[in-house]
Amino acid sequence: MSLLEKGWLEKNPLEKSFDTDVLVVGGGPAGLAAAIAARRQGLRVRLVDSAHPPIDKACGEGLMPDALKALAELGVRQPEGVGGVFRGIRFVGDEIAVEAEFPSRYALAVRRTVLHQILADAAAGAGVELCWGISAGELAEVSARWIIGADGYNSRVRKWAGLARWRSARERFGFRVHFQVTPWSEYVEVYWNPEFQIYVAPVGEEEVLVALLCRDPHLRVQEALDSFPQLQERLGDAPRTTMERGGISATRKLWTVTQGSVALIGDASGSVDAITGEGLGLAFRQALALADALAAGNLDLYEIAHRRLVRRPTFIAHLLRMLDGRPELQDRALRYLSRHPGVFRFLLAWHVGELRNPIRIFDSAGLAGAEGGK
Repeated sequence: MSLLEKGWLEKNPLEKSFDTDVLVVGGGPAGLAAAIAARRQGLRVRLVDSAHPPIDKACGEGLMPDALKALAELGVRQPEGVGGVFRGIRFVGDEIAVEAEFPSRYALAVRRTVLHQILADAAAGAGVELCWGISAGELAEVSARWIIGADGYNSRVRKWAGLARWRSARERFGFRVHFQVTPWSEYVEVYWNPEFQIYVAPVGEEEVLVALLCRDPHLRVQEALDSFPQLQERLGDAPRTTMERGGISATRKLWTVTQGSVALIGDASGSVDAITGEGLGLAFRQALALADALAAGNLDLYEIAHRRLVRRPTFIAHLLRMLDGRPELQDRALRYLSRHPGVFRFLLAWHVGELRNPIRIFDSAGLAGAEGGK
């Protein structure tokens, strides 16, 4: 019988003696970030995962400016020369392209395996007890004051805790592969097709990520590339450096992410569509909020913070998903943004949490009059 099935989901009395203060189930980026944040609050932390680092996974591998800021708050430093720097986003349509830069910070695209090893090393350095190759079901004799479910999309902790009630869910499929080629742009490029999107990001000096987001589970990257001759030409005969990996890209919200002494984080607690690039950043910000709640001994604080944190990326996900499968609306939106580049800058700045001076951006977008007239 597993640790959770033996009854550790009940709220544990504070006077009880525990083997650890916090047990983190799941050793991906979200779990490692949660463990690091809890240790920075002075808590004893044990993390368990049945795999061994570095763990690969199909994901966008993008660290937006707010994600890098959250990593810095966690005390995690990126080694020099890791990943590929990009300074904005470019949308590419049939006959038009529009781009916008981040207002004050850069972003970084990092291979998943590289980022995972950086986080695992940081957790070890922070004093987290890392138990790789061990599943939560093997810990029947371990007791913890708090349990954090960071075990991903199909979270067992979520099911054990009785939290698997979705408020809303919209799913697509994502596939990614890496090519050995010199990056040609300082932007992450998003190529829009009526039925799917491809985005390209530099992950190194001689490597780019090509990712596909679609509703068709049978579509693959190479087939989708046939719709974009310009992108095909840039890739040329560049060899693949990784096998194609796939997974589910979803915007999902739970009614609640805490129960008794259990809290969910990362994809276990819900997610946003990968086109937002917010998956990692959202998990890191959740980790900081959760650690504050643990230190205060009140998971209600995390429940409130979690709702606040997911609001903006969820809105952006819905906004971008509106264009999926609607070629006329897609074309109109791209043409509008090309005529009003300030609007794109405004949306991107707001998206990454860098909207420090809304009036200035409203002015540049030609929206000040409308704002002042409200």
